[in-house]
Amino acid sequence: MSVVTEDKQFRLDWLKWLVAILVLGGAIYANWYFAAESVLYRAVGMIVAVVVAVGFISQTEKGVAVIALAVGARTEWRKVVWPTKQERNQTTLIVVALILLMSLILWGIDSFLSWGASLIMG
Repeated sequence: MSVVTEDKQFRLDWLKWLVAILVLGGAIYANWYFAAESVLYRAVGMIVAVVVAVGFISQTEKGVAVIALAVGARTEWRKVVWPTKQERNQTTLIVVALILLMSLILWGIDSFLSWGASLIMG
């Protein structure tokens, strides 16, 4: 059985990051320079610039790692079992009841200690 591992080589990552930063910087400058133009055109231009920059970034080592993390997070997100409406309501009521109970207990302790301090201090 032969195992072939394919190690992707990430060359010139710094150049890809530089190009992405320049594209985003150019888009921001263009958005400022063409402030008199329609917001729609500027928004479309900004979206295109972000897509191009993300395309460059996704070819870097860190970009590939972020994409792998996002795919893994999406997989885990799909495994989550969300509570039903009844479970949510019951849990909320339990939390509210415990908060009220604890606030009454703390109020009682505070009142007792205040009463004790007033007896001692006069």
